[in-house]
Amino acid sequence: MGQEPAARQVIAREVILVTGAGRGIGRAAAERLARGGAAVGVLDIVPELAEETAATVKAAGGLALALPCDVADRGGVMDAAGTLSAAFGPLTGVVNDAMWIRYGPVDQLAEPDLDRMLAVGLKGPIWGVQALLAHRSDGPVSVVNIASPVADLGMANTVAYTAVKGAIAAITRQLAVELGPQGVRVNAVTPGAVPTPGARSIVDEAGYAKRRAQTPLGRLGEESEIAAAIAFLCGPDAGFITGEVLHVDGGITVKSM
Repeated sequence: MGQEPAARQVIAREVILVTGAGRGIGRAAAERLARGGAAVGVLDIVPELAEETAATVKAAGGLALALPCDVADRGGVMDAAGTLSAAFGPLTGVVNDAMWIRYGPVDQLAEPDLDRMLAVGLKGPIWGVQALLAHRSDGPVSVVNIASPVADLGMANTVAYTAVKGAIAAITRQLAVELGPQGVRVNAVTPGAVPTPGARSIVDEAGYAKRRAQTPLGRLGEESEIAAAIAFLCGPDAGFITGEVLHVDGGITVKSM
């Protein structure tokens, strides 16, 4: 996998695995968590992006480990979590951000695209939870998933994405019940329209103009705003919050899409 050596370097108070952390919301979350003192595992399918995020965190004085991995690969995710734990100590959290998206009418949905979206968007978070449980600390730990407004409102040409994110919202609540007695909090963040590099590859300017008009606050979101919500749910101030799907969407889910 091209990961860094597993020799333990330092024991961190918080050790959090962040998937899809090479760019966009995942990267912003990794950087925000690191500024708060967490050691972050920067998991991304593109090795160069993982290395770039980790280098940025370390240049700012934080702790980070680049972990190139496809989240659809259970063994790879488990190995990445083990490498992170060996470097910084037992895991205290996982942020399941990685996603692979294709939009289009339902009658044009290709099986390979559906399979890949389910593998990354649904299997990946489950593997992330398993990896956390396998390498967790003895104290309270936290899972933060990434949902979407499409889990609450209908949006044309998003059937596969809606299936994935609807499932994420449902399993967030389910896992909160299942894992709560083990000291595991499970929550999700629903970002509104945020023009990340990945989102811009599938949403054009007209699409963002429509989303801006549908948002009561009248603007698009920023990666840092979503990262702040993720950091809150990972941290001690959210210690009595579980099973919550926190909408950080400028109010878009209170209006029709």
